[in-house]
Amino acid sequence: MRMMFLNHSFKRHSAELETHIQRLLKSYASPETTFELAYPEDLGGGEVLSLLEQGKTLSGLHHILETPALVKKAIEAEQLRFDAVIQSNTFDPGVEASRLAVRIPVIGLLRASLHFAATICDRFGLIVPLPSHMPHTMRLVQSYGMTRFVSGIKTVDLYDTGDLSGYHDLVVERTLAVGQELVEQGAQAIIPLGGKIYPYVVTPEELAPKLGVPIINTKAVGVSYAELMVRCRITHSQRAYPWSAGLNPEKVSMRQQ
Repeated sequence: MRMMFLNHSFKRHSAELETHIQRLLKSYASPETTFELAYPEDLGGGEVLSLLEQGKTLSGLHHILETPALVKKAIEAEQLRFDAVIQSNTFDPGVEASRLAVRIPVIGLLRASLHFAATICDRFGLIVPLPSHMPHTMRLVQSYGMTRFVSGIKTVDLYDTGDLSGYHDLVVERTLAVGQELVEQGAQAIIPLGGKIYPYVVTPEELAPKLGVPIINTKAVGVSYAELMVRCRITHSQRAYPWSAGLNPEKVSMRQQ
């Protein structure tokens, strides 16, 4: 299987981080599965993303503005005969729109992880990097019809646009603190969001023994979910996502004359 692992932003990772990501993805996948890390174009949302990152107010606006570029990339993936697209960002940017544009599976890590968690427990908690992520996350959960499963949502209040590897111990400390609060509120499992932190800096396997509940690895769930869909030759329902053949990726960003 050949998967496109699609970054939400045009900003490229360092070569070292790309190597780390590839290593992690391969550890989650079947031996025959390969991954290509891909980046969308900046079709106008790049400046907004930079401003939101500077102010640490990542409200979801940047993801909305990134959607056309992500749809374009999904169409390109289908034309290049990728078996599936996995959106690397845990807030599912562009996933719903892309499913209207292609017939190959487009996997959103949040939606897949919510449903996976619901199969192993009755109630689970969510952890997000910043307070500004909380309203957007809950709106997504509501749109997926999963609100009744969520026992609570907490933030570690950590975000850095650069290299987070030096923050490992601080991330663990804050995650365990808010994770314990979620467990005390009734969470029987926890989904940590913010793929740049979990699992790139701190893995769920480090946290689960200390919190005593399953910690969901969103990247691993997304990879396994994509493999399952490809292996079973199934994709999203056309009744749910009506689709028309022949979409040209260049037309996604072309202004009508």
